[in-house]
Amino acid sequence: MFEHIDPYAGDPILTLNETFGRDPRPHKINLSIGIYFDDAGKLPVMSAVREAETAMLQTIGARPYQPMEGAANYRQAVQHLLFGPTHEAVTGGRIATVQTIGGSGGLKVGSDFLKRYFPDSQVWVSDPTWDNHRAMFEGAGFTVNTYPYYDSATGGLKFGEMLAAFKALPEHSIALMHACCHNPTGVDLNAAQWAELIPVIRARQLIPYVDIAYQGFGDGIDEDAFAIRALADAGIVFFCASSFSKSFSLYGERCGALSVVCPNAAEAELVLGQLRATVRKNYSSPPTHGGQIVARVLQTPALRARWAAELDAMRDRIHAMRQRLHAVLSAKLPGRNFDYFITQRGMFSYTGLTAEQADRLREEHAVYVLRSGRMCVAGLNSSNVEATAVAMAAVLAGTT
Repeated sequence: MFEHIDPYAGDPILTLNETFGRDPRPHKINLSIGIYFDDAGKLPVMSAVREAETAMLQTIGARPYQPMEGAANYRQAVQHLLFGPTHEAVTGGRIATVQTIGGSGGLKVGSDFLKRYFPDSQVWVSDPTWDNHRAMFEGAGFTVNTYPYYDSATGGLKFGEMLAAFKALPEHSIALMHACCHNPTGVDLNAAQWAELIPVIRARQLIPYVDIAYQGFGDGIDEDAFAIRALADAGIVFFCASSFSKSFSLYGERCGALSVVCPNAAEAELVLGQLRATVRKNYSSPPTHGGQIVARVLQTPALRARWAAELDAMRDRIHAMRQRLHAVLSAKLPGRNFDYFITQRGMFSYTGLTAEQADRLREEHAVYVLRSGRMCVAGLNSSNVEATAVAMAAVLAGTT
């Protein structure tokens, strides 16, 4: 019956992670998958999360279905974190937010919604972007194009080319952007560049779709929300998919959201209704447990302060690993400029390695990065950063 079905080639990131698991070499280093590990190489359990969940388990009760849009306290916590509790878009009721199954669920629900109400639009993503961005929007029936973004010569941003591309996009084009900690490159727009881009978005009547999966890993919790708040301040109508997987270390709980900033409260209510309908046709309603952990932490002042401090420490550790990687590589290869490791932000960096060099790094040195050259800096620690830098220097220099 199913002989005609094509075999699945596998997801390149998850498949590489499975290959790492089968590698018998004891010195192997996994910098492929986008997960934050602590300095001991372990997936952390944040103390604020532990306390919130422990308190919840003291009063275990019935677990009915949640509303299609998710829990009200969770949705409010999402809006306050992204936009600030006093932002006019929040207090004016013009944001429609639904709890989703991870940030990916937010992208899926939003793409299905947009395909229904803007069927003739096309989607534009950065070159490069997270692989699943293209897959999700193509899966919803959209044609997906790219706009210039990463400059391989400098390890920075092609902002001039990006701006020119946005000025030429057809009206109602859907422009998918990263709010901070760009995946996979770690290259972000600065505040001045956002200020230059936002008027173009308004003039061209584009539909921004902002993905924020790493809030707090760039410059800080509020600082990393700059683009989202600037778009809202400018009166732009836009979509925002957010995630707590990394910032709460709750990967398997799939805690995400989709927020749509609307022109007014009446339109927000219309959008929320159809987002409910979209959820109903997909997974019907979101799960309870993980979302309530997040809501309790964010809405309990003492827990929120502790969570923010823990997140600050995670960000500082990533920055220290960037600094150490930069120092060792610069010493090993003094004729090359590795400053991009310091200027790029968040969990990921483009290393400058070719696909062949990434293969050599894995095969000869047991250091796993994606064939695109992307590495997860959060996989580095004080025990493996030196070995990683030495291996990368050897591969870049063409030696063994």
